[in-house]
Amino acid sequence: MRILRPTAAQNLGSQWICRGCLQQRLRSSWATAPFSTTYQKASVRNVRHRRIIWATVGGSLGIGAIASFQDVKHGAAVIQRSARVLGALILNINDYRTVLNSKDKEKDEDGWQSMLKACHQRCAHRTLRVLEQNGSIFIKLGQHLSSMNYLLPVEWTRTFIPLQDHCPESSYEAIEQMFIDDTGQPIAAHFDNFDRHPIGAASLAQVHLATMKDTGAKVAVKVQHPALKVWVPLDLALTRLTFSTLRYFFPEYDLEWLSNEMELSLPQELDFALEGKNALVTREYFKMIKDSPLVVPDVYWARKRILVMEYIAGHRTDDLAYLDSNGIDRDEVSAALARIFNEMIFGDTPLHCDPHGGNIAIRRNDMRTRHNFDIILYDHGLYRDIPLQMRRNYAKLWLAVIDADEKGMRQYAHEVAGVTDDQFPLFASAITGRDYRAVTTSVVSTRSEEEKEVVSGAMGDGMLQELVQLLGQVPRIVLLILKTNDLTRNLDESLQTREGPVRNFLILARYCSRIVFREQMDIIRSSGSMLWPRKVLQRLGAWSSYLRVEAKLSLYEWYVFFRRIARFSPLASI
Repeated sequence: MRILRPTAAQNLGSQWICRGCLQQRLRSSWATAPFSTTYQKASVRNVRHRRIIWATVGGSLGIGAIASFQDVKHGAAVIQRSARVLGALILNINDYRTVLNSKDKEKDEDGWQSMLKACHQRCAHRTLRVLEQNGSIFIKLGQHLSSMNYLLPVEWTRTFIPLQDHCPESSYEAIEQMFIDDTGQPIAAHFDNFDRHPIGAASLAQVHLATMKDTGAKVAVKVQHPALKVWVPLDLALTRLTFSTLRYFFPEYDLEWLSNEMELSLPQELDFALEGKNALVTREYFKMIKDSPLVVPDVYWARKRILVMEYIAGHRTDDLAYLDSNGIDRDEVSAALARIFNEMIFGDTPLHCDPHGGNIAIRRNDMRTRHNFDIILYDHGLYRDIPLQMRRNYAKLWLAVIDADEKGMRQYAHEVAGVTDDQFPLFASAITGRDYRAVTTSVVSTRSEEEKEVVSGAMGDGMLQELVQLLGQVPRIVLLILKTNDLTRNLDESLQTREGPVRNFLILARYCSRIVFREQMDIIRSSGSMLWPRKVLQRLGAWSSYLRVEAKLSLYEWYVFFRRIARFSPLASI
């Protein structure tokens, strides 16, 4: 999610000022982004700082004492685990305080920026060691932070990248004991064969291949890391304590919503019985959609920490060599992904909120009529139901974006997320991943290299605090929709399609137009006889708007088909 910040001049009637003017205007008040000049006043708050540090110490020790009392065997590990987090937290706060307070003494601006970058790097490495040592949900938190390059300094996100592949494996003996605890039987009672080594491991679980005892079916057995049951309550408390403390010291850089979202989402992701139900709901829903290439592995049985699924293998969506060697059209894969996730956002089914590259696979399937591939969707732990009215307003927002209707965009941005006029340009860039100027002219176009450079440099231009505040204010479901938009946008870019974003925007327009049409028809039906002349005219108006989008999309898809046959170069925009 790349975002360009509007300037204060915009509120005075001018849409934009030059980047150099923006930097000059912001230099004095934003030079320390993402950690602001709060600490330049630290000398007059030393007493309060000492109090909050001691409160943090007391809170951490209190957490450790409670956990120790509940389970004496783990007491030492609890204290050690808490001390790691607390120690890194205090050292990082002190490190930033020292550097930020030196700003007035440092005459060389470039020299001070170098000091700040070095501080970012030290604190990131210090935090990385704690995340790796504590493991558990800290690995998942680090993986999430590593992708937040729109919020965190590059020194932090780059340092956390190794956590994407740092997923410890639980021992076979621990998995065996978990089976006994959860099912009352050992692994051998359920499976004829069970590979002792997992074929994949993630921060919360790992997957083993096995053969069902009764049917001989080859299955994938997803098992939760047993240690999570012991550490999740403590680790969530430590995470909440960390972000609360950071909020106190850096109130303008409040990321407490991250820990709040984790506390809401993690229990659902750790309930594999719920994940099994989500998978079956999605599987049955998409079976009813003609020609949909989506495949969801069937679920045989599930417990809270064990999920036994049909084994279906595939290749990552960014394995372009596999796609090309098997004659799978990248543009068709991109369009199919767009239809699947637009159906989840605007249709009558819950939204899969974690569609990253590791949760989606492609395999060739010559039995299909419309496509020659399947899209396999894994990991159904994190789903959200989008309220119907939010779906409708979100559709109207996107139709306004596609039509470059700024008045409509502002109206529905407020109805969807409570976004004010001042916040709107930032929000518009957030949902589209585009420069705000492109949003208000033609978002249905390929980003130029110049736009990419401008947007990439926007983080250093002082918009970070406003973005953090905005993300902290919008409803949680909107955050997850934004996350899904960002992940699917990354999936599409990884495919390196020929046609650019035009086709996917038209597919989006089709789904938005459909849900708005249905709303209009519901309103017409609810207010009297459908045979009244006024109602007939209203129905004709609704139909004409809907059919116009349908016709445009159909014509464009035929156009793409003929261009592909003729091997013409792709069209960048419309």
